Amino acid sequence: MRVFGVDPGLTRCGFGVVDAGRGREVRPVAVDVIRTPPDMDLAQRLLGIADAAEEWLDLHRPTVVAVERVFSQHNVRTAMGTAQAGGVVALAAARRGIDVCFHTPSQVKSAVTGNGSADKKQVTAMVTKILGLDAAPKPADAADALALAICHCWRAPMLSRMAQAERAAAEQRRRYEARLAEVSKSRLQKAGS
Repeated sequence: MRVFGVDPGLTRCGFGVVDAGRGREVRPVAVDVIRTPPDMDLAQRLLGIADAAEEWLDLHRPTVVAVERVFSQHNVRTAMGTAQAGGVVALAAARRGIDVCFHTPSQVKSAVTGNGSADKKQVTAMVTKILGLDAAPKPADAADALALAICHCWRAPMLSRMAQAERAAAEQRRRYEARLAEVSKSRLQKAGS
């Protein structure tokens, strides 16, 4: 599985691609930060991020895109810009038929460091160690994008098993309700005879 991790942002949007190996093995493929000037028109900034995402999607051909979910921020304007940046990347992936998954910051931190409250320095240190990099990815947005990709690699099997279990439970419930309906119908017919 090849995962394209995205740490969305308008000024700095982190992109990171990793390949999942056996077990928890993860190999780095590419990492970069897409920058747009704060004084540029919002639509043009989003277009720049979308164009870069499309290039990366076509170049690296990921199986899935993992985007950080905007969970909560005190600055509404920043949260909106972050969500918009993530949205244009998700749209570019969806147009190519590539699945998009969203992970909260605490899910990413927990997956990579074991602590959902880890700081950026801890996340960067663990990403560097997990991927066997000689130097820490900089700026932090680059490390965060790789952390998102790693998180998805490690969470995807569990998420898949949970979805399978939910489908099986729904099917069992449907059969049970159908059987109850049959028994009820049969009893009504006998009572009417």
